[in-house]
Amino acid sequence: MIFTRSLMVILLALGAATASAQTYPTRPIKMIVPYPAGGPIDTMARLLGQQLSQRFGQQVIIDNHPGAGSMLGTKAAAGAEPDGYTLLFGSSGSLAVSPALYANYDLDIRKTFVPVGAVALLPHVLVVNPSVPVKTVAEFIAYAKANPGKLNYGASIGTPPHLLSTLFGTKAGIDVVYVPYKGSAASVTDLLSGETQFTIDGLTGLYPLIVAGKVRALALARAERWPQLPEVPTLVESGFPDFTVDAWTGVMAPAGTPVAIINTLNGGINEGLATTEAKAGLARFNAIAQTGSPEDFGRFVAGELPKWAAIVKLSGARVEQ
Repeated sequence: MIFTRSLMVILLALGAATASAQTYPTRPIKMIVPYPAGGPIDTMARLLGQQLSQRFGQQVIIDNHPGAGSMLGTKAAAGAEPDGYTLLFGSSGSLAVSPALYANYDLDIRKTFVPVGAVALLPHVLVVNPSVPVKTVAEFIAYAKANPGKLNYGASIGTPPHLLSTLFGTKAGIDVVYVPYKGSAASVTDLLSGETQFTIDGLTGLYPLIVAGKVRALALARAERWPQLPEVPTLVESGFPDFTVDAWTGVMAPAGTPVAIINTLNGGINEGLATTEAKAGLARFNAIAQTGSPEDFGRFVAGELPKWAAIVKLSGARVEQ
């Protein structure tokens, strides 16, 4: 009798969970963005939120939760009920860089979250101030070797310009100098003025500067050329076959979220990203929409975590916070 009652309880619970997943969502969904409002990642989250709201008939509320190198927002999402009503709009910065960069980062991303779906890839590009007398990667390396310690790159610690410029300098075997900044605005200003001479940063911010001739693009840090910059080669073409590093964004849910809800969310994300509106919105950031299953995104993230951790380790960056 005890066994029968226990079995009944389990079956009833399973039935309730199935019914809940079938009717999901029945109320607004909160999507936590662990960065301030107004930046590219926040804007992408809002773009996706609008698409999901239209498909599900429920509002998707963007909750900006910045601080501690994205840890505050990430932890808030990790501690939420695994019911599909609190999601994390994650990125390579919050999910791959921060765990390796911050000494007191105490979340295991692979155990704390389950992947829902990829959203976008964001390419990086190597640029120089126009005063640097080079037009190719080979010329840049030759110039750097002829002028050891005289070329600078500036960035906030642990950001892509810091990590990727350091990685490039190491792979190229050149003596270049990292100049730390507190924010990206000041580092870009100094790049434009010639106080610093080069960087590898996101195409999102650098594209308009390239088009305006304020910086000179030497190569994309990816395997394929960029359609809007067809004359700019890749670092792969320039002799660095494994230098393919995109930033990325995607949606995660707290571990334990029912598979049926994950699949519902994944379908909504893929449908939303396929719309003309979403494609146009991502194009404004020079971002590439990514679709696929939760398993696809999970495999991708599993490969990205050690990749970015190795880059952080190479840079020597470490934040005690």
